[in-house]
Amino acid sequence: MGNNTHTMENTEHEMIRKSVRTLCERFPEEYWRDTDERDAYPTAFVKALTEEGWLSVLIPEEYGGAGLGMKEAGIILEEINRSGGNAGACHAQMYTMGALLRHGNEEQKQRFLPKIASGELRLQAFGITEPTAGSDTTSIQTFAERKGDKYIVHGQKIWTSRAEHSDLMMLLARTTPKDQVQKKTDGLSLFILDMKAQADKIDIRPIDTMINHATTEVFFEGAEIPAENLIGEEGKGFRYVLGGMNAERILIASESIGDGMYFVDKSVQYANERVVFNRPIGQNQGVQFPISRSYMDIQAAKLMRDKAAEIFDAGMDCGAEANMAKYLASEATWRAANAAMDTYGGYGFAKEYNIERKFREARLFIVAPITNNLVVSYVGQHVLGLPRSF
Repeated sequence: MGNNTHTMENTEHEMIRKSVRTLCERFPEEYWRDTDERDAYPTAFVKALTEEGWLSVLIPEEYGGAGLGMKEAGIILEEINRSGGNAGACHAQMYTMGALLRHGNEEQKQRFLPKIASGELRLQAFGITEPTAGSDTTSIQTFAERKGDKYIVHGQKIWTSRAEHSDLMMLLARTTPKDQVQKKTDGLSLFILDMKAQADKIDIRPIDTMINHATTEVFFEGAEIPAENLIGEEGKGFRYVLGGMNAERILIASESIGDGMYFVDKSVQYANERVVFNRPIGQNQGVQFPISRSYMDIQAAKLMRDKAAEIFDAGMDCGAEANMAKYLASEATWRAANAAMDTYGGYGFAKEYNIERKFREARLFIVAPITNNLVVSYVGQHVLGLPRSF
């Protein structure tokens, strides 16, 4: 029985992979290169992904989603990136609703989730990071002041990706000043902000970046949030956000694995075809070995991603595994990116070969959504029991 179940699960996963690959074939690398060169948002791709239901797989069936798990979600993003695409344009639609699903009340779920599942409402913006706080989330200063049946928000967020392409934002703000709480993680609250309704009180400024062209800086100038849009209890928002961060790290690891396999696929193909000194360059160990090592590293990272996803889907704490999966995948993929650049030589820098674009995209995950140095620190402190290093 166990073997049959395992086979069925693998069959389902292979079906997901095949379906996503088929969709991605409609958006070849020329599409992504053009989008990148224009600093544009891949609207047509996101629309197709939404219409086929791939962005709502983590939403339970009762709210209009597919009710699948983190493992299936990871496979979807992995395949998008392996095809030469960039799932970062829309991955937040998958997991940002997690805090609402786990900590929101039934009225909120009924109000938002079916519309998020159908794509009618886009919840792609996650307002956490601030210019002066960076990775130190407890030091954010954006403040939501309770006035009657609503909260008034003043402050600023940065690196808020997809804000211009979202209807709703999951916003973390202080509701009690930091100097008035016993624990610095207290006094932070999580809200769903209707960005369209408050457009005149929100200033969104795009940031000109090397990649991730949809990232922005957001200024809140008295934006109003109805009290019924508070997720869970006031002051407990930091704890609600943490679970979402684990989901994000597993999914980012999946995108990184997809990127890594893209580099391996492309390197193998080119190393077999490119002939120098009357032999394919892949015959040279100096070319062959870095690709082989990258492949092994990526396969190892994939196992950690799968383990993290299984623990997440079982409802258990996967903080260590999610962090390690993100670290291992991003590091392995960055090595694969460099191996691809070396394999292609000068052609790797030519835009028409697409390697330079994916090279830029792969570099992001070393520092985002959490820098790998903080992952190493987390493992030292929380897994190995060493003293906190900062």
